[in-house]
Parts: sequence; C-alpha cells; structure tokens
Amino acid sequence: MAEFSNDLGRLISVHSTAPIFLQRAAIVAMVSFTFFLAMLIAFYVRHHFGYFLLSTAFLVVYLFTMIGWWIQKRNILKIYENGLSYKKFASTWEAVAAFEEIADRNGLITLTLTDQKKRSVVIPPTLDRAEWVAQIVRINVSAH
Repeated sequence: MAEFSNDLGRLISVHSTAPIFLQRAAIVAMVSFTFFLAMLIAFYVRHHFGYFLLSTAFLVVYLFTMIGWWIQKRNILKIYENGLSYKKFASTWEAVAAFEEIADRNGLITLTLTDQKKRSVVIPPTLDRAEWVAQIVRINVSAH
C-alpha cells in the first residue's frame, strides 16, 4: 500500500535505527538491570549502604538507556519519490539547497541537508542501511 505525503509523492522506503544499535542498547539495559537486582539482593543480605548506592546507579543507567532507546525508535527517515522526511524536517528534492556528506574514520556517513528556507537536518549513520540512504540522497539531490 503506497503512502502519500502532500507533495512528496509515493513512499519508497522507511529507515529506523539499525538493529545493531538497538541490540547494544538492549544488552546495556539487560546487564544494568541484572546488576541492579544483584546489588539490591546484596544490600538485603549484607546491609551495607554501598550496595544500595550501586543499585541506584545501575537503576539510573537502566532508566537512561530505556529513555534513549525509546527516543531512538521514534527517529524514522522516510524516503519518497519527490523528497524525504526525518523528524520534523520534510523537503522535496528540488528544495534541498545544500547537501554535505561527512565520513568518520570508521567510514560511517553523516548527511546534512539544508533546504531553501535555511532549515537543516542531520541524518545520522545509525539508521538502517545508511549507505543506501546516502546513495539515494546523493543521486536525487544532484539530479535536481
């Protein structure tokens, strides 16, 4: 089923956070929650206040990891026939005035798009199939 968004045309692809980054967050969450429970048990058994502080620290790590995971899952890039949308940024290919591609030392590509209204968006390399996204954006921006 094709999804249409105003003048952007038919939806071509949707890219959320890559599974490897979600997996890392899940592992951190599981380990921190396990240590949280272990420190609570140690506090119950030994009655040493240090174990309570450690369990609190692991709970904070767990909560921040879960909040970050929840926020990352909402970051979705949608590529349409005539443009793209990411977070609150939506633009047609013709309206993209500037396009910058920055590769880090690991070869991960960060894209920066600026439209004619001087609004810009940074598309991180943590998206699923980020290389393919960079190639599609490069082709479409240079064609217009």
